[in-house]
Amino acid sequence: MQISLDTSKWWQRIWAALIFFTRLPFWRIYQPPQQCYSTVVEHWPLTGWLTGGVMALIIWFGSSILPHSLVILCAILSRVLITGALHEDGLADFFDGFGGGGNDKQRILDIMKDSRIGTYGVIALIFYFALLYATLFTLSSPGLAAIIVLGGDAYSKMVAGQIISFLPYARTEETSKAHTIYRKFSVKTGISYFLQGVIPLLPLLYISIVEYDIQWTYIIFVPCLVMYLFYLFLNRRIQGYTGDCCGALFLLVELSFYITVSCLLR
Repeated sequence: MQISLDTSKWWQRIWAALIFFTRLPFWRIYQPPQQCYSTVVEHWPLTGWLTGGVMALIIWFGSSILPHSLVILCAILSRVLITGALHEDGLADFFDGFGGGGNDKQRILDIMKDSRIGTYGVIALIFYFALLYATLFTLSSPGLAAIIVLGGDAYSKMVAGQIISFLPYARTEETSKAHTIYRKFSVKTGISYFLQGVIPLLPLLYISIVEYDIQWTYIIFVPCLVMYLFYLFLNRRIQGYTGDCCGALFLLVELSFYITVSCLLR
């Protein structure tokens, strides 16, 4: 019997998000109703607790065994494995689409849907991973780096996911890769969504104020600015968003978060 979206339980929607945003075998334990997959963005920051938490643990405990450079590589690799490079695939498709599609909206969408990676996508991934590694490498204190990664993952997903409230989906449900169109946030889900993204960030904000006396407002503001500029770009070029755009936006917002924190600490 089909369960409507309004009657599906909160834990079913969270479970759907874990299945959708990771490659861990949650689906072997339980498969939630199909309708729950239209709400996965509402719990995207919560999946950041998992991916960011694993990265934080690797940085925290790995630093006592491995050199700092290898620990950072292992932390980055762990998230790629957990998510199945879902967001990195979106980043590559995004740059391929907008780099090779010109001003033709349909061509941009067609290129992004193509599973083959192009020159723009390769270059984007090289520069993204180089910047991510270099930025995290500057965080020499394992404890501080772990706190930053945990807060940055969840907060950046919270910021990036808001794009679905500002723009319509650029495809139809039938032509989308996941065959799902995300629903917009209600007031109740918006509050839950905000808390999911902000709670892991609180330890970093506390440390930045008490121990480092830095302008914590930049940590909040810069990622939001990146998201807003990304929104203006999408609105101008394709008048909407796709799943690839969401993945690319998350990685770019997160990168701006780490760069901002690194600059402030220096």
